[in-house]
Amino acid sequence: MTTTTTPAGITPKTAAPVPAVRAKERRARRSTPLTIAMLAALAYFLLPLCWLLIASTKSTQDLFTSFGLWFSDAPQLLANLKETFAQDDGVFLRWLLNTVVYAAVSAVGAALLAAAGGYGFAKFRFRGDRAAFNLVLGAVMVPTTALAIPTYLVFAQAGLVNTPWAVILPSLVNPFGLYLMRIYAADAVPDSLLEAARLDGAGEARIFFRIALRLLAPGLVTVLLFTLVATWNNYFLPLIMLNDPDLYPVTVGLASWAARAQNGGAGASSDMLALVVTGSLISIVPLVVAFLMLQRYWQSGLASGGVKQ
Repeated sequence: MTTTTTPAGITPKTAAPVPAVRAKERRARRSTPLTIAMLAALAYFLLPLCWLLIASTKSTQDLFTSFGLWFSDAPQLLANLKETFAQDDGVFLRWLLNTVVYAAVSAVGAALLAAAGGYGFAKFRFRGDRAAFNLVLGAVMVPTTALAIPTYLVFAQAGLVNTPWAVILPSLVNPFGLYLMRIYAADAVPDSLLEAARLDGAGEARIFFRIALRLLAPGLVTVLLFTLVATWNNYFLPLIMLNDPDLYPVTVGLASWAARAQNGGAGASSDMLALVVTGSLISIVPLVVAFLMLQRYWQSGLASGGVKQ
């Protein structure tokens, strides 16, 4: 019989404990469905974008005769872009600029109003504050489409129909943004910091714009992006408020092109449907750029301004 000896101070290698191996296998089995679900969600969001990018390189005929998720034999993205901006004397560029103005003014205004309102509800106590905040919560549940017709009647009486203000002013009211800023301001703006500023003689307006607004920057950007996307993609409100094609946003303008392509109206070209697809691709580019530029504000400053109690 032979024996093996191990030098002193050296521990022989042993196999991993069986329970640890089994626990690792169980975790791997549990993560598999989550991975599949995540990949399915990723495909759900990315496939329409991939189709839009591929379809914008095709002519109207190729849209119906070629495979939807692959390029045609003769891609013509540049030609589609040129025709999109040249159609109807370049009205698409005007629609795009209108959308930028509507969305930018509405997003900045709505974010500032939501920040001021949320800060006021979070840091001030006044008679009826709870009832007013509950009213805001109730307004969150009301769909904006249900308010479109009453809003049109009010704006018609005020003489604001068929003006840019008919799109901008309703977009400034954002109950969900106010609720979000109220929750965020309650934790992001310390009461002790406000008291210190008041002791130094700062007024409430100066405290809000010089101190609180900086601490609310991540939440402010969140509301700004939500409003920007909602106003950029808004279709029903501009549809009933605007009659002049020169005031259309890109959503209503592309819908009018799609209707013309389907019905063969005056000025419709054979590739009108391809121009609608290409215009849709162009319209999402500013949103992607805005998200890429502003996402860093979500990840920074969340704990800035905090003080020890």
